[in-house]
Amino acid sequence: MLASHIFDIRTEPGFLKAALETFRYQYNHVEVYRKFVDYLKINPDEVTELSEIPFLPIEMFKNHSVSDRQALPELYFQSSGTTRMNLSMHYIADEDLYKESIEKSFGQFIGPPEDYIFLGLLPSYLERQNSSLIYMVDYLMTKSGKPENGYFLYDHAELLELLNTLAGKKVILFGVSFALLDFLDYCTAQQGEKILNASEQLIVIETGGMKGRKEEMTKDELLSILQQGFKTDKIYSEYSMTELLSQAYSLGKNEYRCPGWMKILVRNAEDPFAYEKEGRTGAINIIDLANIHSCAFIATQDLGKVTEDRFQVLGRIDHSDIRGCSLLVSEQ
Repeated sequence: MLASHIFDIRTEPGFLKAALETFRYQYNHVEVYRKFVDYLKINPDEVTELSEIPFLPIEMFKNHSVSDRQALPELYFQSSGTTRMNLSMHYIADEDLYKESIEKSFGQFIGPPEDYIFLGLLPSYLERQNSSLIYMVDYLMTKSGKPENGYFLYDHAELLELLNTLAGKKVILFGVSFALLDFLDYCTAQQGEKILNASEQLIVIETGGMKGRKEEMTKDELLSILQQGFKTDKIYSEYSMTELLSQAYSLGKNEYRCPGWMKILVRNAEDPFAYEKEGRTGAINIIDLANIHSCAFIATQDLGKVTEDRFQVLGRIDHSDIRGCSLLVSEQ
């Protein structure tokens, strides 16, 4: 089975071999992906490099069931939005595989979940169902088993009080960006009350989520504000999305690293079949080999660049023209 070895990938040849195996499996078993590849007139048997693999536009998850016809879904995740229309749906056929991906990636970049208390400041995600982010944090809390673990909606006073009681303990605060800023605004309004007695042990992991909630700012500006407000350099970031089963982490400076079964390629924003050189900005393509039963090759609408073994996220492509998939997107 393909899933049995993806977490053991250690080399580029090993990754290429696994990616090509996954590509051919999904061509044969994921109908919408097969139609997409056929529409592009690509012969799977002639694909031998990562750059030759077709990447499915992420918008396809909004209009189609991107799933393995031989695997029954165990649960599904749904993207955020103001209405139920045009929300991405990601059907999960192997829940244990997702749990393993969560734990191994977190362990690689942060440490064993059992070592930490987990707090969640994720109001927009808690207020809806089927969030992959909430599932991830729930799972880490379960592995941690600490009695202090918990979520906070808008009760900033309760979160402030708890942080002040956890001095000297290892604490991770997962927070959507706008909620972290709202919390710091609340703390500032408390006439100088000290909020970070636990600052030496506290790690803040921001998960994105500024659109439509606060004035847009760059990632570097956000990280700077959070570092000053929480009085710590340990402002980390997590990069994932509803359509993925893996997470990349940044341990500062907006520089993300992928686990061994995940890779970022940067395509030309105007030509989806051309790739940018290292250090050049373009649109992000993601290979997530944990996505065995949906699609492991996704063309996102994020802008970024790759440098050596790291990548940066620089913003979004707005109103972009999705080439090569208009036929499939229009099908119902």
